[in-house]
Amino acid sequence: MTKAAAIYVRVSTPDQHVESQLYDLRELASQRGFEVVHEYEDRGFCGKNARRPGLDALMADARRKKFSVVLVAAFDRIARSTRNFLQVIDELDSMGIEFISRRENVDTSGPMGRLFVTIISAIAELERSLVADRVRSGMRRARLEGKVIGRARLDINREQVVQDRRSGMSLTQVAKRHNISRASVCRLMKGANSDCNLAIAIPSREAGLDARL
Repeated sequence: MTKAAAIYVRVSTPDQHVESQLYDLRELASQRGFEVVHEYEDRGFCGKNARRPGLDALMADARRKKFSVVLVAAFDRIARSTRNFLQVIDELDSMGIEFISRRENVDTSGPMGRLFVTIISAIAELERSLVADRVRSGMRRARLEGKVIGRARLDINREQVVQDRRSGMSLTQVAKRHNISRASVCRLMKGANSDCNLAIAIPSREAGLDARL
């Protein structure tokens, strides 16, 4: 009997594409004789987010017994933390649904698959933690060496910017005079406890924005 399979794909930013994941997983399903009944996707969602529309829909349909196999391109497409990852796997397992990851070549239909899932996901989380520690260590060293981290501070007369804006000059006039962006003018006005919205209006609506500011 042909098994009904679901495909889940995820990319972290909206400008990334899921097509390559879908192509590989459809091919894998065909090789194993699965019938793909639905494809779920999340675009622009980080794996650290436990709640995602596509993943939530996948789990909801899993509870309705709409498929018996879940295919993913890699472990980290499901989650980037061992805890969240294993929660998903445990729930699928409790419903008798197999989990297959193409990159790691692991499925949970047998005890060895379950063992590999736990070990590999733990190692992956350890690796990410080590990378994060190295980044924090590098930033700390840079600060001790006097290096600036992040956006450089505006080298302008902030008091003059606030004074010009309060004198009646428009956002664009103040921005051009001090060679900064309109958003920077708003931030400086906020810092001066002025009632300034950070939203940037399009040029044709500048008069309306100026009125609000």
